[in-house]
Amino acid sequence: MGSAMNEDLIYEILSVVGEIPAGCVATYGQIARLIGRDKNARLVGKVLSMAEYYGKFPCHRVVNHCGRTAPGWAEQIDLLRREQVFPNENGRVDLKKYQWNHMA
Repeated sequence: MGSAMNEDLIYEILSVVGEIPAGCVATYGQIARLIGRDKNARLVGKVLSMAEYYGKFPCHRVVNHCGRTAPGWAEQIDLLRREQVFPNENGRVDLKKYQWNHMA
C-alpha cells in the first residue's frame, strides 16, 4: 500500500463507522472484517486516529477486542455514556451487551 494511505480505503472504513448506531460499539477487528480486511484491525485504528480530517464520524463507538476504550482519549467514555453505553470502572465496555450486530 505504500506510505500514502488509499483514500477509498479510508472512506470505506469511515463509512462503516458511520453506520454504528448510538448505544452500540464495534471493535477495530469487526470493522476490518466488514471491509474484507480481516487482519487489518490496526489499520482501522490508524484511520480512526485521523478521522477528524475527513469529517465527523462516531469514532467513539469503536473499542478494542476486549472492549477497552482508546488510551489517552478520556472524552470517549463520556461520549459513550451520553449514548447509554456504560463502561465499567476500568473503561471496558461489555461487548456481550453493547456490541453492534451489523446483521440485524
